[in-house]
Amino acid sequence: MKPVATLSRRRALQFFAGAPMLPLSTTFAGSFLLAGCGGGDDAIAAPVALATYSSVSFSSMSAPTLANAAAMATTTVGSTMTVNYSDSSKLDFKLAYQPFFVTGDLVADGKGGKILAGGYVDINNKPIMDNTVAGKERQFFSDAPDGTSLLTVPGAKVAGVTGNTVFAVVQFEYTSSAQDGTTGMYGRLPSPIAVLTLDQSPTTGKLSLVKYHNVDTSGVNGLWITCGASISPWGTHLSSEEYEPNAFASRASNFMDEFSKNLYGDAARANPYNYGHMPEVTVNPDGTASIKKHYNLGRISHELVQVMPDNRTVFMGDDATNSGYFVFVADQEKDLSAGSLYVAKVGTGFSIVPGDAAAALTWIKLGSATSAEVRALVDGGIKPTDIMDVRSTDPVDAAFKKVVSNGRAEWIKLNAGMEKAAAFLETHRYAAYVGASLGFTKMEGTTVNIKDKVAYSALQNIQASMVAGDKANVPGNGISVPKALVAGAVMALNLKGGQKDDKGTAINTEWMPVDTKALLAGEDITSDALGNTANPNKIANPDNLKFSEKMRTLFIGEDSSQHVNNFLWAYHIDTKALSRVMSIPAGGESTGLHAVDELNGWTYIMSNFQHAGDWGSIHSVVKATLDPLVKANYKDKFGAAVGYLTCEPAQMKLSNA
Repeated sequence: MKPVATLSRRRALQFFAGAPMLPLSTTFAGSFLLAGCGGGDDAIAAPVALATYSSVSFSSMSAPTLANAAAMATTTVGSTMTVNYSDSSKLDFKLAYQPFFVTGDLVADGKGGKILAGGYVDINNKPIMDNTVAGKERQFFSDAPDGTSLLTVPGAKVAGVTGNTVFAVVQFEYTSSAQDGTTGMYGRLPSPIAVLTLDQSPTTGKLSLVKYHNVDTSGVNGLWITCGASISPWGTHLSSEEYEPNAFASRASNFMDEFSKNLYGDAARANPYNYGHMPEVTVNPDGTASIKKHYNLGRISHELVQVMPDNRTVFMGDDATNSGYFVFVADQEKDLSAGSLYVAKVGTGFSIVPGDAAAALTWIKLGSATSAEVRALVDGGIKPTDIMDVRSTDPVDAAFKKVVSNGRAEWIKLNAGMEKAAAFLETHRYAAYVGASLGFTKMEGTTVNIKDKVAYSALQNIQASMVAGDKANVPGNGISVPKALVAGAVMALNLKGGQKDDKGTAINTEWMPVDTKALLAGEDITSDALGNTANPNKIANPDNLKFSEKMRTLFIGEDSSQHVNNFLWAYHIDTKALSRVMSIPAGGESTGLHAVDELNGWTYIMSNFQHAGDWGSIHSVVKATLDPLVKANYKDKFGAAVGYLTCEPAQMKLSNA
């Protein structure tokens, strides 16, 4: 037993805030404090002063079963976080989940009134009403909160905050259904995005909601299906608009009429070319915010983007069939309004088997543009047929080139002088046209391990366009595997400088992906007794990714139609330990993942979920038992939680080797 010193809990621990997770200082004797873990002054046995932080690990909780149906129907956390020190001492913390609200709650608007959390508004910021059940008219609200950023703003001051002023930006992807049971609401409503003003306790790190503010999106023509998000190195919220509406399709088939009617009150007004871009939200000191869209990062199925430490290089997820690796390199630091867009060509040897060698990546430059000049094309009334001629059957004309887009063969002829318009408004089609590897399926979140210069990218599914012989697969594009892996994988990409594009021109960044290989993979199985069709002890259908430099841990949130309960995982890059940290309500999806290494001395893991009780075929065993429980927990399945991981005070334990 090593010698111990008796220290006040208030002086000995600073880890988790009503959730912080780690000591941000390297010495034990600093002002460490575990938020939401008591906050009293009772003495504990602690290692001698100046023991240094060594590492963190997570135990892996068991997947919930019908023996505890209540646990399957809510957020369940059964993991312990262990913080290890240089003197072989350690501290264990039993983790828990703390929501700020469930969507549909009335929360403080900062003006003495209440506002509906996750509520939908039109272009004039007026509530969009669900009138589908007579006598029960109410404002639509989302059951699908997604991307979340936790941040601070210099000089922030908001009435009602007594500790540190902290903000969270939260976006809402869609709502699953109307009150009358009408489903298929995806893409029909303009996505809301909100700023939460949070009161951070200086002594416990606990976060308390003080104010909820809807961001005015009228200046950017509203938002379309906001999914994953990240925080920029300069402290802004980088949003997303995924599944860009197909400008060549009918307005009915791409939801444009309904979306436009709900947004503008006019079914014909919304222009598909205003959507599928990358919005950026800047929070003001008073808890309000401004928003702009960057039209020059490619009109793709934007998911989580990751800005590299150079403040210029943006690695982007592309959540679509026939998607690709895209990178944007800004002309100036901390300013995405001008730059160059690149798309990858995958070399030989691509594999989804962890341990196999990496496949090389080379880069095709699609073009350079400012956001303003691309938006000017849209505002000027450019039409899809002004850019290119797209046919769904072979015109038997050598002027056309065959590509595969959105899982279907198309024949394209580019109109003269339309390269820039094609690159930034018809990005998927143009990337395929110039020979890029547009063959990934549902490429989701991205994140970066700065120390090792490695990026990570989630492939939710490996099927269709990734499988040799499939109609969506493009022979010779470098992305062909012999067999589908529906459970997906996480890819690792080494980052380097000194790269050149397809024309031999230097790419001005030290953070360009140069190869890709599998880091982790799921495992498809025959349905087990509970209904899982992917191994429940491995990742399945990875979606959100966030890397913690301090913890050396990759956090993985699932969007799985193969796990009866979706999970949040922690994978330690050095020890290779994969730990199940949290279980999402059955039928729901793990979203809003954000790992914050340091915020006023505290570390946080943000996590939301979507559409609890969205039953699929895998839920046939559990549905009858769980449906009434989920309904009782989450507003008849119309609500979903926004929150973060914390710890249980009574479960703190210190030990010495």
